[in-house]
Amino acid sequence: MINKTTPSPQLAVLFQHWEETMIYSCFQGIMGELYIDSLKIPKSAMILLGDFCFLSGNPSTALVSSALEISGKDFLILVPRTSDWHGLITEYYSSNAKRCTRYAFKKEPNIFDQAHLEHLVAALPDGYHLHTIDQRLFEICRQSEWCQDFVAQYTDYNMFEKYGLGIVALKDGKPVSGASSYSGYLNGIEIEVDTLKAYRRKGLAAACAAKLILKCLKRGWYPSWDAQNPWSVALAKKLGYHFDHEYIVYEIVRNKKNKEGDLQ
Repeated sequence: MINKTTPSPQLAVLFQHWEETMIYSCFQGIMGELYIDSLKIPKSAMILLGDFCFLSGNPSTALVSSALEISGKDFLILVPRTSDWHGLITEYYSSNAKRCTRYAFKKEPNIFDQAHLEHLVAALPDGYHLHTIDQRLFEICRQSEWCQDFVAQYTDYNMFEKYGLGIVALKDGKPVSGASSYSGYLNGIEIEVDTLKAYRRKGLAAACAAKLILKCLKRGWYPSWDAQNPWSVALAKKLGYHFDHEYIVYEIVRNKKNKEGDLQ
């Protein structure tokens, strides 16, 4: 039986030494939900935050099989802490689970070269302007499919103002690129970067991310970076991050039914 529960020091043991900031967000009570396999003696747990599901402890069919349903989503990224979850995930979701590699970066608060970051900001092409995400831009991002994740995990602008931070590049007054907090925790954020396809390869993402990092440093926040693809790895290194390790995740999708009710 799956049980939603409140984070506690006892349950934190299941996630200890796992340097994922979304786990911090959950255990600090800021965002995310925690589920366990048993209220009496929990041996397995999962954290749901946005599109991510972190799995730790003993592999649990109950947790794996309920992740999509509990999240209410048609797409979810399962992040198993140990390899013994892998077989369970692939067995249950079969062709609806796509094995992917992500890239973790070291969390080093004092490694950023601020002069270099300022140089990246200054390299913003003519005709573009950087702007901090304020309430107006928060609403624009929330209603724009391509940049919803800049603000999606925050219930409203007041929460974003307290636990989030973002920079967008504007062209003719409209966001076309940005770097923002996918999630937030005490004294830090997890960075999300994206650019409209027509505006890529212009240095916009680098300028936005550099500006965001500088603003985080000024606040005493840590700007955490985790890469989905080689492009994100290259940008992270350009900004001053140091690669740590690769890890495996599974992108899962919900079964879809055709008009006759058969699974496709």
